[in-house]
Amino acid sequence: MTGTTPATPATTVGAYLRDLPPDRRVAMARVCSMIRRSARGVRESMRYGLAFYELDGPLFALESGRRHMLLYVAEQEVVIKHKDTVLGVDVRRSFIKFSDLNRLPLDVVEKIVRDSVAARRQRVGAGTVPSQSDLLKLWSISEEAATPPPPRQTISLKPTLPETPPAPPPAAPAKKAVVKAITSAPAAQKPAVKAAVKAAVKAARR
Repeated sequence: MTGTTPATPATTVGAYLRDLPPDRRVAMARVCSMIRRSARGVRESMRYGLAFYELDGPLFALESGRRHMLLYVAEQEVVIKHKDTVLGVDVRRSFIKFSDLNRLPLDVVEKIVRDSVAARRQRVGAGTVPSQSDLLKLWSISEEAATPPPPRQTISLKPTLPETPPAPPPAAPAKKAVVKAITSAPAAQKPAVKAAVKAAVKAARR
């Protein structure tokens, strides 16, 4: 694809048109309006950076390039039928390239749109409507390029607070309490009290 896509891809054709320069916006809007008017029941959407028009499957896709516009047509036989009535026809890839955006042959394009609708209805009756994959291949749009962009992710710029440090181990008995416990004990019990206090202090340090 040759069109340009904004940093945040548009999700509607209206938003897509608003992002275009004035000259390209006017040209695209005229063709989009004509397709909606001439192909009754067509469903318009933004897909793969293109304005897509579906009627029992993709029927047209419109792309804005820097100095041109491309109209992809799903019904290749219709493009072949009109190849001599309009400039810029690429039969192999089934599109029409408009290089002069100020002089669009809307009368011819409208005939192509109407003939495409009629051809599509015949295909629906015969059960031979091409798949989207077939059309992407016809239009030389790779599946990878056609994959919608992944969802936007919000990245917080706020600083991450450090984790709360673990609580310190229980403090060893205060020195004064140790001395008091030893000195206040009877003389006969002092060795035992002293040993017990030492054991408690040692256990608290582990």
